[in-house]
Amino acid sequence: MPDLYIGLMSGTSLDGIDAALVAIENQQITPIDFAYLPFAALLKQRIHRLSQANTPVTLSEYGALDTELGYCFADAVKQLLGKSQTRASAITAIGSHGQTVYHAPAPPLPFTLQIGDPNIIAEQTGITTVADFRRRDMAAGGQGAPLVPAFHQAVFRHPSEHRCIVNIGGIANITVLPPGTTPAVIGFDTGPGNILMDQWIHAQRGLGYDANGDWGKSGQLCQPLLAALLADPYFQLAPPKSTGKEYFSLAWLQQHLPHHTDNSADIQATLCALMAQTISQAIKQHAPQTERILVCGGGIHNNHLLNLLAQQLTCPIASTLGYGLHPDHVEAIAFAWLAQQTLTCKTGNLPEATGAHKPVVLGGIYQANPIL
Repeated sequence: MPDLYIGLMSGTSLDGIDAALVAIENQQITPIDFAYLPFAALLKQRIHRLSQANTPVTLSEYGALDTELGYCFADAVKQLLGKSQTRASAITAIGSHGQTVYHAPAPPLPFTLQIGDPNIIAEQTGITTVADFRRRDMAAGGQGAPLVPAFHQAVFRHPSEHRCIVNIGGIANITVLPPGTTPAVIGFDTGPGNILMDQWIHAQRGLGYDANGDWGKSGQLCQPLLAALLADPYFQLAPPKSTGKEYFSLAWLQQHLPHHTDNSADIQATLCALMAQTISQAIKQHAPQTERILVCGGGIHNNHLLNLLAQQLTCPIASTLGYGLHPDHVEAIAFAWLAQQTLTCKTGNLPEATGAHKPVVLGGIYQANPIL
């Protein structure tokens, strides 16, 4: 009989919580059901405030939000259990990524911080919860990100085809999957994904995201602005590397704007071009043998972005949907898989992707209390 796991993911886009129920047997992963719990507008604002570099916050604010998000993650689990008509006692464990509020991988004292108290998740659901995955990788000398390449390797690697997985959330990352089982798999954050476009359209038009990329498509590319953005040192760094919304923020964008254009649609068009170019250049430089690109994450819904990628890359580009996993569910499923790796004492990181000195078992385990 397969074991049932739930994966929880809330990404840098701060839109809400993805919850995935999967069956895992002999490393075969079968999606069963999925639920989504959106964040209320005020909660999203509070998370965004806590996530800003150089914004003063109190320990009281931090602690309250950590607790509140713990209850939110537990509510997402309960919603999924009800939707799928699954008993909590049937679930082996929950894997919770938590909500990243700060990611600072640079020395001398690198750290990453995810909130959403797993004690509350375990207590409210009655299910053993695995959380805090990223910091063990950092303790082993890694950047704590990206972690999904290990999962991509487990589910998408092909015996004879060179593949590249492009995961476009708030931050974009790629996983380079050579064929077979022995060549090393690498992965890294290419730079901003949806985060800048989402923040810009919200600032200019009060919308949460650019549906289908239509607003960006309506603008004209500002080549001088694009060149200025591409000159950022991050894009020239060699992998392994990771980044976050603390770095690629509206403040980062606005320092360039007075020198180039004030047309808001043109800026959106340029941000989309920035994402497409940094992803395609990363693939050309680090995965030149790629024969097929599989895309997952929220960026799959930006048709304008996908068209730009197709113009810059010669190999076929497809959704992960045709390869067994819905693109919106991949990351949540990844953390269900990582929970299983942890509970079975298997490593969950790829040193080639994170820069860790060695593979390590990730996360802390918060046991469900026995029924007395």
